[in-house]
Amino acid sequence: MEATGTDEVEKIKSKFLSAWHNMKYSWVLKTKTYFSRNSPVFLLGKCYHFKTDEPNDLSPNGSNYDITEEGISRNVEEFRKDFISRIWLTYREEFPQIKGSTLTTDCGWGCTLRTGQMLLAQGLILHFLGRDWTWSDALVIENSDSDSWTSHTVKRLTSSLEASLTREKEFKNQPNHPEQILKEGWASRESGNERYHRKIISWFGDSPLANFGLHRLIEYGRTSGKIAGDWYGPAVVAHLLRKAVEQARDPELQGITVYVAQDCTVYKSDVVDMQCSVVDSERSDARSVIILIPVRLGGERTNMEYLEFVKGILSLEYCIGIMGGKPKQSYYFAGFQDDSLIYMDPHYCQSFVDVSVKDFPLESFHCPSPKKMSFKKMDPSCTIGLYCSDVQAFERAAEEITRILKSSSKEKYPLFTFVNGHSKDYDFMMSPIQEEKAFFSEEEEKKLKHFNAEDFVLL
Repeated sequence: MEATGTDEVEKIKSKFLSAWHNMKYSWVLKTKTYFSRNSPVFLLGKCYHFKTDEPNDLSPNGSNYDITEEGISRNVEEFRKDFISRIWLTYREEFPQIKGSTLTTDCGWGCTLRTGQMLLAQGLILHFLGRDWTWSDALVIENSDSDSWTSHTVKRLTSSLEASLTREKEFKNQPNHPEQILKEGWASRESGNERYHRKIISWFGDSPLANFGLHRLIEYGRTSGKIAGDWYGPAVVAHLLRKAVEQARDPELQGITVYVAQDCTVYKSDVVDMQCSVVDSERSDARSVIILIPVRLGGERTNMEYLEFVKGILSLEYCIGIMGGKPKQSYYFAGFQDDSLIYMDPHYCQSFVDVSVKDFPLESFHCPSPKKMSFKKMDPSCTIGLYCSDVQAFERAAEEITRILKSSSKEKYPLFTFVNGHSKDYDFMMSPIQEEKAFFSEEEEKKLKHFNAEDFVLL
């Protein structure tokens, strides 16, 4: 009877906290983000320009306003569509109770798990859909941040496109017209893409059965001494993601694996072995790999000398983002403009969505507005994510990133390295918890002990 009373108290406490967090994090999407027209914007390897420097000779009155504005609008719209198409995973409430606890929400403690999920989701998008894929309904989402997107030019472009589509509609819809045939082929391909889009999101559902859902990650965390409501750092989450992909039994996930760097070192032979399977005593290139590299960008504060390296990494199309943040909050970094990082924020409490239902709503899994943060505010502890489709892609990535490391850092030792051979050749092995602790000084370890789940300190 006493246990039942305790459970009831915990349930009431959980509901109260959910209500509090729902109010506490509701401001996240209401703040405006402004972008400069004078600098390019990078998003996971794609570059967007919001400025046209050259005047256009086709303008009859010598002014390039109309054409320039439409060009800017196209770039803005393309960037918006690309950003919104990335999968956004946030705090949720009222999901099935987490095993071994009374928790039905991750508000206040689960943000690093959510940013880790976003990192993995982008890797799966590259694997199944490719970097050029965008969600066809991305621009349908209501954007509370519309004023910061040069909304005047966006409206001009929209009205122009609508007028053009109206004129061409009858002509393109004629029976057996070549464009109609192409349209049908495109629709079939789009249907296949949408199937994968939904499937990827369903793998991150908040239920015990979802391959990469919160419940499954917490279950794997038990082997490292973690429980629901605990603090999860980026290095530990990297290992949980590796375990989740390793344990996934979905046939469509057998073609991908996850490698976690050890002590800031990527052992190339270990990666190649994970990508290749042995058939009749011969290697065959079989699997793609997501490489997760836990690093530290300085001591107690981020070293500004690493800025160029971080920008270089986010400029690569096979970069799947950075799991990082600022002290007490974890963010998913996906791009930059000048010295500011572009990120998605998981600190927004949304209601549980049952992804097992056919045609479940997708809107809450896509962020309508990017956020920006100065690089100098970034916490030094983070995990970098890369995707390599095959062994050749991995070898090219290793060469390219090594060049970036050498050219962007004045430090004597690089942030991390790619080395030949296996980790066993160097007699090295570290557990996820030991690796996490290796990223903190004694002073920081003492500070972390003073924080509880309510402080959601994650970095």
